[in-house]
Amino acid sequence: MLEVGTKAPDFTLQNQNGEEVRLTDYRGKKVILYFYSKDNTAGCTKQACAFAEHYPEFIEKGAEVIGISKDSAASHRKFADKYSLPFTLLANPELDVLQAYDVWKEKNMYGKKVMGVVRTTYLIDEDGKIEKAFSRVKAAENADQMLKEL
Repeated sequence: MLEVGTKAPDFTLQNQNGEEVRLTDYRGKKVILYFYSKDNTAGCTKQACAFAEHYPEFIEKGAEVIGISKDSAASHRKFADKYSLPFTLLANPELDVLQAYDVWKEKNMYGKKVMGVVRTTYLIDEDGKIEKAFSRVKAAENADQMLKEL
C-alpha cells in the first residue's frame, strides 16, 4: 500500500463514456479513489451502490468518487447504467495503475493462488497527496467509512 503523505501516482485512463480522465483533473478537490475487483460481482456491486447512495454527501463535502478496476470501459458503462452510478469508473486492463497503487497482488481464492485486486481505498487531498489509505476494506461499509473520514 502507498504511504500516507506521498504524492498519489498520476494516471490517464478511459472512463465508462470512453473519455480520458487524469487524476490531475481533480486538483483542488478531495478524491476518494477506490479499487475493486470486477463489475457486477456481489461485493463490488454493494460497494458501488453505497457510494452512489451517498454521492450527494461526498459532493457536498467537496470530494469526488472514482472507482478503478481492470474491467473495460464498455463493461463499466453497462455496470454504471444498470445501477445508475453517478460517479466515474475507470478502466485499467493494462494493470499499470493497479500496480502503481500497489493493489494488484497475489491472493488466495478457494485454496488456489491467483493475481487480483485487493479492495483498497485512498483519500487523496486537494494537492494530490495521499491523505488516508485503507486496505482490505469491507465493501458494504466503505462508503460510510469514507464519509466519516471527510
